[in-house]
Amino acid sequence: MTSILEIRDLRIEFETFEGVARVLDGIDLVLGKRDTLGLVGETGCGKSITAKAILKLLPMPPARIVSGQILFEGMDLIRMPEEKMGSIRGEKISMVFQDPMTFLNPVFTIEEQLVDVLLAGGNGGTPGRKRNRKEARKKAIDLLREVKIPQPELRIKSYPHEFSGGMRQRVLIAMALSKSPKILIADEPTTALDVTIQAQILRLMDELVQEHGHSVLLISHDLGVVARVCQRIAVMYAGNIVEICSTAQLFKKPYHPYTQGLLNSILTFSKRRGKAEPIQGTIPDLIHPPPGCRFHPRCPSAMDRCRSEKPSSFMLEEGHWVSCLLFAS
Repeated sequence: MTSILEIRDLRIEFETFEGVARVLDGIDLVLGKRDTLGLVGETGCGKSITAKAILKLLPMPPARIVSGQILFEGMDLIRMPEEKMGSIRGEKISMVFQDPMTFLNPVFTIEEQLVDVLLAGGNGGTPGRKRNRKEARKKAIDLLREVKIPQPELRIKSYPHEFSGGMRQRVLIAMALSKSPKILIADEPTTALDVTIQAQILRLMDELVQEHGHSVLLISHDLGVVARVCQRIAVMYAGNIVEICSTAQLFKKPYHPYTQGLLNSILTFSKRRGKAEPIQGTIPDLIHPPPGCRFHPRCPSAMDRCRSEKPSSFMLEEGHWVSCLLFAS
């Protein structure tokens, strides 16, 4: 697999009134070309922080990158000057956020917002502005049609509040794809939607990825969501990547106790007569994280060494990596 994005030993801290929260504790991720990678874990484990770090959208301060690299086509985004990041955000790497109403301005029409995105970085202030806006409007209508918004020539004149939640999310997807980025980051894109609309949005994303060949990082707390779209899955817990493998491998044979717990907490058709088994306990306080493996206070298989020794990552089979001392030699 040829990589387009590599995260190496990324460590991020947040200064808080109560102390320093170590929100990312040395994570490593690789996203390949035309790859679809799901990043899953409980709320508060660091998934969205990882996504925002890629685009340098973290508030600094209180956030602080302690160490690591984020390599996009060999360029370290962490050390890239802010003026150059403008040519990366939206152009090369785009992001679909969780709540569309937060990222769509309620006082402007969909047309105004989509056209402004398309013209961003262009010559909107030159004598060709009127011609450019006409061309951008035509492309905006094409984008709305591509994300399956009915009657795009009419709906483009609507305001965000005149769209349903699913339609607003389609508009955000259209904005994210407007500059044909190489990487699409989708941060919980279906969380605020009902199950039927979730399925439609996931099907749409899958079709667009297959058609345009984007690389996708899909962030979710729902294993069922990432299983529908992603070729590979990375499981995150308390700022650590604990397991990475193909989607088929993860559902066939999960190795890490946390991954097993996530799967056991899902009530599937095959165990409909039984009951879902939640993982006991909660994610630890990242200001005072437990020593050793951060999962050991909740782990049913914890050993004495888990309380003092941080596990390395072990490859148990081709493409299947696990960070757990149960598999240390």
